[in-house]
Amino acid sequence: MKCLITLLSLLALTLSAAHAERIKDVSQVSGVRSNQLIGYGLVVGLDGSGDQTTQTPFTVQSLSNMLTTLGVNFPPSAITGMQLKNVAAVMVTAALPAFMQPGQTIDVTVSSLGNAKSIKGGTLLMTPLKGADGNVYAIAQGSVLIAGAGAAAGGSSVTINHLSSGRIPSGATVEKAVASTGVGQGNTITLELHQNDFTTANHVVVAINRFFGENTASALDGRLVQVQAPREANRRVAFLSQVENINIDPGELAAKVILNARTGSVVMNQSVQVETCAVAHGNLSVTISSTPQVSQPNALSTGQTIVTQQSQIQIQSEKGNLVTVPASTSLNDVVQALNAVGASPQDLLAILQAMKAAGSLRAELEII
Repeated sequence: MKCLITLLSLLALTLSAAHAERIKDVSQVSGVRSNQLIGYGLVVGLDGSGDQTTQTPFTVQSLSNMLTTLGVNFPPSAITGMQLKNVAAVMVTAALPAFMQPGQTIDVTVSSLGNAKSIKGGTLLMTPLKGADGNVYAIAQGSVLIAGAGAAAGGSSVTINHLSSGRIPSGATVEKAVASTGVGQGNTITLELHQNDFTTANHVVVAINRFFGENTASALDGRLVQVQAPREANRRVAFLSQVENINIDPGELAAKVILNARTGSVVMNQSVQVETCAVAHGNLSVTISSTPQVSQPNALSTGQTIVTQQSQIQIQSEKGNLVTVPASTSLNDVVQALNAVGASPQDLLAILQAMKAAGSLRAELEII
C-alpha cells in the first residue's frame, strides 16, 4: 500500500511538472521583436525560364537601369527589342531579428514577380532590403536554392514543388541595427503574454513575486505584466535570464473550435464541452445521366438522321439516424459522439454550427 501511495505521488508530480511551462514559453519582453524587410531585385543566370519581357516590361526597365549604373550605355531602341529569357524580376523578403548587428547575416526568401517559369539555379543580384520606415537595413545577394524540379516536352510538363520561389540561407548582410527599447531603459520591463488570459497573467505575477519578493511584478491587464528590473545592462540581462526560466502553471485555454471551410478541417482543443442534444444527419444526392439515341430513316426515304438525348434523373436520400450526443467534458467523448453521427469532416462544419446555435456546444467557433 505504501508503495502504491508513493507511485501515485510520483505520478502526480510528473503530471504537474509536465503541465508547467516556463515564462519564456508563454510571453516575450515588450519591445524585443523582429522587423520585416522587403526589396525588389533581379535574378540572373536562368536556363531560359525567365520572364517574357513582352508581358513584363518592368524587368527590361530594371535591367536597363542596373546596366546604366554599371557604366553600360545603349540606345533606347535596343531596350524594346530585348529578349531576357535568363532574367527574372523578384521580390525579396526577410525578417530582421532583434539585436542583430551590422555584419551578421539573415536568411531571405526570393519570389518571382513576373511570369518566369522557374528561378531555380539563378543568382540574386545585390538587392537593398528596406523596412517600413524606408531605410535600408540589409543587402541581399547569392544563389537561390529551390527543392524542386520540372520538365516539359511535347506539350506535357511535370513539376515537383514550387519553382518560382526559393530561399538563400544567410543571403543578406545586416547593414543597420534596429534599436530595441524594451530592455535597456527605465526601472521596469514589460512582459507580453502570447495570449490574452487573466489567469496566466496572475500566475506569472505570483511566480515572479515568490521568486524575487513581493511587489516585484504586477499585472497591468490580461496580457501585460510589469516587472521591476535593475538598471545596469549586465544585471538586467542576468535578471531576465532568471525570470524567463521560472516555471508557471498557465490557465486553461478557452474552449475553441477551428473550422476550415475550404478543406473541411475541424480542430478542437481539450476545453471543448457539449450538452445533451440529438443530431440527425443524411445526405441527398441527385444523379442525372444522358443516353444518346439515333433515329435512322429508311434507305430509300428522304428523311434525315436525328440524334436525340434521353435523360434519366435519380434522387437518392440516405437515411439519417437520430443520434443522441450525451453531455460530456472529455474531448475524447466529444469526438466519439460526433463520429457516431457518421458525418464527413465537411459535414461536421454544418453540424457544429447547428450545435452552437442550439446552445449545445460550449466553445467559440472560429471559421478560417
